[in-house]
Amino acid sequence: MCEASQSQSVRNYTQCLDMRDFVVETELFPKSVLEAYSSWNLERPLSDIDRSQMTEARGGTQGDYREGMAKKINNVVDCLSRFPQSKRAVITISNNAFASHQEDAAAKCLRELHLYFDDNDALSATVFFRAQAATIFPKNIHFIGSVMTEIAKQLPTHPSLGTVFYHATILVSERHQ
Repeated sequence: MCEASQSQSVRNYTQCLDMRDFVVETELFPKSVLEAYSSWNLERPLSDIDRSQMTEARGGTQGDYREGMAKKINNVVDCLSRFPQSKRAVITISNNAFASHQEDAAAKCLRELHLYFDDNDALSATVFFRAQAATIFPKNIHFIGSVMTEIAKQLPTHPSLGTVFYHATILVSERHQ
């Protein structure tokens, strides 16, 4: 991602990721920071140390996906438990009913996670991003992996994690672009 977006932004960036290991550590995102952000977005309580690691440089309010996340996860677990072949197991990260283009905080980057069982009965997903800054990718993929792990733990079959088909409408190198 960093290489692809280094000289220019990339429209409609896609890749397929193996989610058996979704920890991508960088200087900006050591494992403790990744875990803190994922816990935050999963609506779990945070320690003061975890809270102190949350900075504007690491994504600010655009990466705050926690509103109603536990309920959304429970809804997907219910859907896939009752209807394993369902195409309705979707988590939506909405801005609000009418997106304000005047305010960055309302412009969430991650928009949807479509969860499903693949041909090997592993829990897989297709995810859609409005935008992705390559430097912020480690935090986003860790959160997606954490959501998938939480869902897999709650499903009766406890599936392994499969793949994520990842799509970003625009990929940029740094967040400020």
